[in-house]
Amino acid sequence: MKIQPYVQKLEASNTYKKFRRDYSESFLVAGFFILDYESSANMHQIDYYVPSKKKVAAFNLDGEVEVKLLDMASKDKTPEKLDIKTKVDLDAIKGILEDEMKNRNITETIKKCVAVIQVVDGKKLWVLSCVLSGMEILKAHIDDNSRTVLKMERASMLDYVKKMPGIGAQNQQAQQKMSKEQLQKQIEQLDKLKEQLKKEQAELAKGKSSSSEEE
Repeated sequence: MKIQPYVQKLEASNTYKKFRRDYSESFLVAGFFILDYESSANMHQIDYYVPSKKKVAAFNLDGEVEVKLLDMASKDKTPEKLDIKTKVDLDAIKGILEDEMKNRNITETIKKCVAVIQVVDGKKLWVLSCVLSGMEILKAHIDDNSRTVLKMERASMLDYVKKMPGIGAQNQQAQQKMSKEQLQKQIEQLDKLKEQLKKEQAELAKGKSSSSEEE
């Protein structure tokens, strides 16, 4: 599954054409995708940066094309332009991750994955957060050019649940006693993963910027 057909669908839509008339200075910065390997209820989104608003225009491409203006995770840094022609197709992400998981003796299966393609310091990266069968989150970065995994780590799902709105110190103990089935329902709210992923993107960009300044 390549990304280019979704871009073509976007550019042919009246929603996009009106957006370009209103914000001609905008430019492509990211592709955002939710890949559900259980139900195939996938989501495809293309993001444009609007300099005059310092916001991101997020185009949802599932069904009729819709757009929403969203705040940036960090307004201090302008995102880099993205060439959406990728070497890693959406269908290839799972296989690349599974190969690296085998090398690291990770035996769980990938159930869902939030995938973002963006450019950081001139390098096209896939920033991934996946739900594993073992009730954990797998976070990884894939270099689109070389198709290699640059980073991979696991995190406890409980860490994500504790950060969800409405779960304060007074009921964290009760939350930890939830059954596996109840916890799974909480975790499968992939919008929460999206928010966490945005924070990681901002930290990644900030880290790269600090490294450049030190040099």
